[in-house]
Amino acid sequence: MAAEQREFDIVLYGATGFVGKLTAQYLAQAGGTARIALAGRSVERLRAVRDALPEAAGEWPLIAADASSPETLDAVAERTRVVITTVGPYTKYGLPMVAACAKAGTDYADLTGETMFIRESIDLYHEQAADTGARIVHSCGFDSIPSDLTVYALYKRALADGTGQLGDTTFVMREMVGGVSGGTIASMMEVLSEASADPAVRRELTDPYTLTTDRSAEPELGHQSDTPWRRGRDIAPELDGIWVGAFVMGAPNARIVRRSNALLGWAYGRALRYSETMSMGRSVVAPIAAAMGTAGNAAVVGLGSRYFNKLPRRLLERIAPKPGTGPSERVRDNGHYRVETYTTTSTGARYRATMAQRGDFGYKATAVLLGECGLALAFDRVELSELTGVLTPAAALGDALLNRLPAAGVTLETVRLS
Repeated sequence: MAAEQREFDIVLYGATGFVGKLTAQYLAQAGGTARIALAGRSVERLRAVRDALPEAAGEWPLIAADASSPETLDAVAERTRVVITTVGPYTKYGLPMVAACAKAGTDYADLTGETMFIRESIDLYHEQAADTGARIVHSCGFDSIPSDLTVYALYKRALADGTGQLGDTTFVMREMVGGVSGGTIASMMEVLSEASADPAVRRELTDPYTLTTDRSAEPELGHQSDTPWRRGRDIAPELDGIWVGAFVMGAPNARIVRRSNALLGWAYGRALRYSETMSMGRSVVAPIAAAMGTAGNAAVVGLGSRYFNKLPRRLLERIAPKPGTGPSERVRDNGHYRVETYTTTSTGARYRATMAQRGDFGYKATAVLLGECGLALAFDRVELSELTGVLTPAAALGDALLNRLPAAGVTLETVRLS
């Protein structure tokens, strides 16, 4: 059945998890007349989620589906135009739904920040999804929409101004209030566990082009650090006096940005050098904080990827936030983030893209971003790129998201600096 003729516009798979519930709430508020269904292992738990939603969601169908029974996922994919999934860690549970959507020609959006899961998704299902017309769009939450979309917005601005291609480009997390979700922690533990068990995976994770479409076609630009420690003025004069350290999700986000560039035919430029940082402010302790944060990130990436499996896994799981749990409504509402991405083009023009959003970044803000990606896939078809297969948010949804997100309370502005 053609995707446009299917029973549902969107099926939310994993609606009983913490971010799944928040995404369901957002879709109930923002989905309008969209035909939406909830899917998960327990119909009773799904019913409890639906009963807590606004009246508009009262008739949403409930579908029993479980990653351990791929035929149930096939049935879901065949009934809908779009699947949104919050069921992670994706390394453990994600591939059966990717397979179902690739086979059925159904568009798909998830929240993964697991680089090797995305690589496996590409290797196993990119060609099939491209053939069936499915858009498999990974990393549609706080990881990695702000990274991917600010760079895409800079590319569009430089293109419109005729100022050349992007060169040195740096993401700076300027403000960040909220908490890391239990699902994100579980995903990070899966990545480290896989890397510490397999030297080949460790090598892949250190390659800046892990997710590229064609490794041999990528430029060799020398070392591209995932854990930079820098003065702000080395990024842009506007950041003079600020110290920055490595951003904890910089490595997976950077690989998404580089895949976007490759998927778009290296439209950003073959000299694109991209990294992610986090502002530590201007105080006398800022350089120390930046150095310690960078060292901590480097230790997690370097030592953690080698020796994680030697640590007591049960103890780590006991002290880490549990998947499916999250902060109070007050904490979620009081959270926010603001990122600034700076670039210098091949003609020397400098630009800054600023993206900001209210709401805890790991939960409320992520649910909005994921919900909007699902709605864009379902309803903004004329604004989507013609690409199909395993994609990134910018490569699949760039123009649609630039147009859609302001109405969802997400600001994204570009300015020419010089």
